[in-house]
Amino acid sequence: MTRNILIVVALAIAGLLVFAATRPDTFTLRRSLLIQAPPDKLHALINNMRAFNTWNPYDKKDPAMQGSYSGPAAGPGARYAFKGNKDVGEGSLEITDSAPSQVGMRLDMSAPMEAHNQITFTLVPRGQGTEVTWAMEGACPFIAKLMGVFINMDAMIGRDFEAGLASLQLIAERG
Repeated sequence: MTRNILIVVALAIAGLLVFAATRPDTFTLRRSLLIQAPPDKLHALINNMRAFNTWNPYDKKDPAMQGSYSGPAAGPGARYAFKGNKDVGEGSLEITDSAPSQVGMRLDMSAPMEAHNQITFTLVPRGQGTEVTWAMEGACPFIAKLMGVFINMDAMIGRDFEAGLASLQLIAERG
């Protein structure tokens, strides 16, 4: 009887591992919000790392987070290195490219898990406002695939993106 239970448990674990292995090798996460502000005003709040951190939801998750800025204040090469609690982790964010309608960034995480992701903010005029899309994409290693079986990463990180866009909206629409 015990042997049969062990066989069933082993088969279940093997099935889980095989299922996780079949999940995509990359991920993309995207959230958008229509903000009643012109693209140039929003671009300035995204393209400058200090301005970015006035609405960045991850900066708000850990008031004791340690951070340092390097490179230019804005545009390509502007960089922010951070070390925070378990909700924030440790890594750096660097602007890699910038145009009036888009800002690209590279997120390099060293903790809680190593990751190297591309972030893109796209600004599209819509009437009197601007649709801002915050997207992130990157590799999905096996451990992330396995975690994804149990944790909806899109919903978890998506909530942070939604909170950040709402905070950006408050700042941009204030005046």
